[in-house]
Amino acid sequence: MTYIKDILKYIETFAPLDTAMDFDNCGLLVGDVDTAISKVLVALDITDKVVAEAIETGAELIISHHPVIFNPLKNLTSDSIVYKLAKNNISALCLHTNLDLSPEFGVNTCLADAVGVKNGMFAEGECLLIGELEKEMTPKEFALAVKKSLGCKGLRFTEACDNVKTVAMCSGSGGEYVSLAKEYNADLLLTGEIKHHEILLANSLNLSIVDAGHFKTEDIIIAPLCNKLSKEFNNIQFVKSCACTDNVQYI
Repeated sequence: MTYIKDILKYIETFAPLDTAMDFDNCGLLVGDVDTAISKVLVALDITDKVVAEAIETGAELIISHHPVIFNPLKNLTSDSIVYKLAKNNISALCLHTNLDLSPEFGVNTCLADAVGVKNGMFAEGECLLIGELEKEMTPKEFALAVKKSLGCKGLRFTEACDNVKTVAMCSGSGGEYVSLAKEYNADLLLTGEIKHHEILLANSLNLSIVDAGHFKTEDIIIAPLCNKLSKEFNNIQFVKSCACTDNVQYI
């Protein structure tokens, strides 16, 4: 039998929980480490639909990127996700910034692999990854490549420089790293969320932007994570959630 503690022990080899940022809440947030596991649902978020999917498919554990408990709970009502998990004996293991920051296998490294960025290195103490393209592209050419690689229905981009060779990346929300990206001589910042004033700052620094959406820049980890865990635990079925989506449409 394989237990949650066995899965946790393996995860510690490539995304140690103690590397998570101070504000975060990672690890086993619902359940018991001594629970035996045969099927795992893997998703970016634990939503009501994902819990229903776990119940329907018989998964005893959900592994997610975003923590199902982030702020302290003031109550636990029957319509809450955490209540539904506990009621149905479904555990929740959440791997957030420890997975973002993993230099071997993490969200940002999977994002880099997907969009063709090589030789990635993390900015010291931050979850900004800096790497290079094999050949220079215009910002528009790179934006189109990202759109195709991540399966985006649409994205935003700017053309604040002529050509892109060095790319800074922060999956999810990374607009705060505009100045840091420029310090590392990046030509472009690829992220999933950026605010208006951060775009204006990037324009003033001749730093191009590709905003591919929070979900698309992070969901890129889920299938590779399923594959990695499946190779280590061949007696457990790891399944990528079909119910997890941000429901964003473009017109």
